[in-house]
Amino acid sequence: MRAKNGVNQHNYLVRHRDLFWVMWSDGPGVEDRVGQRVRFATSPDGRSWSEPRDLTPEPPNSGPSSPHYGTRSPEGFRWIARGFWLREDDLYALASLDEADGFFGPSLALHAFRLIPEENRWNPWGVIAEDTINNFPPKRLPTGEWLMSRRPHNYRETGVFFLRGGAKGLNDWESFPVLGSSRELAAEEPLWWVLPNDHLMALFRDNRRGGYLYRAFSTDDGKTWSLPVRTNFPDATSKLHGLRLSDGRYVLASNANPRKRDPLTLAISEDGMVFTKLGVLIGGRQVDYPHVLEHDGSLLIAFSGGKQRVEILIVRLEDLDTLSNQLTPPNTPGN
Repeated sequence: MRAKNGVNQHNYLVRHRDLFWVMWSDGPGVEDRVGQRVRFATSPDGRSWSEPRDLTPEPPNSGPSSPHYGTRSPEGFRWIARGFWLREDDLYALASLDEADGFFGPSLALHAFRLIPEENRWNPWGVIAEDTINNFPPKRLPTGEWLMSRRPHNYRETGVFFLRGGAKGLNDWESFPVLGSSRELAAEEPLWWVLPNDHLMALFRDNRRGGYLYRAFSTDDGKTWSLPVRTNFPDATSKLHGLRLSDGRYVLASNANPRKRDPLTLAISEDGMVFTKLGVLIGGRQVDYPHVLEHDGSLLIAFSGGKQRVEILIVRLEDLDTLSNQLTPPNTPGN
């Protein structure tokens, strides 16, 4: 799936109704300009994919006929893909909408679109969180509630937050800050998961380009978080994604090279905190925006190639044991 004189990125995967689904941001020019929409495709096997289709409508007054189309302007809008939320038997696609001037516009809001499976189309549900862009869709807490990250439009000053709730309704959320996330670092694009003791750990990229990931912990299901601290896990100041596997291990896909977004790597941890193996998935070019899905003994890893192509890797779980124990990828400075 390739952009034509545009951009394809922000990739998300899900398995639903015997199909794989992928969504991404598809826009003119470079990323997140006026007129950007969200598109999707489906596959029975993760290898052969349908023709891409529009998931979101055209941003308000921001189509190809707009004088602001393809620019960075507060007069135009853009959609940004934000992931699939499988909630009970319904599948929702999430997308943020805001002015395409910077990151982010004052009207920022997170919208949901409900899949109508009989018609293979997405019906707008409405706004589920005002002044919010998430990083990944909600996941279940041990309490049964849902949790997802939140960046308000002025998050560079306020820091990042987590939204907890989602059980009573799609728009039922309470916001909790990660204190220090704009002071200890310039926190971006949080990822969180549940540790074996049911505590939570969040990972953050640092937009100050310090070259390493930060992490914080919560012992009360996301209400309060420890101050983020720097780890020794290298990072290219790029998006990362990971999850806990069905066998209890954790995997993290990222650009573990402080110099550039090359290569795309996969790290493995037994406890969700210390990573003991790291291998290169693909490299020799810009490869970023990973999203990982486990299904039937394999990992599907969606990523963006040069912000132009949506690509899918399939890795068998049995092959994870062959990953190198070398924690410093090629052309990467030591820890």
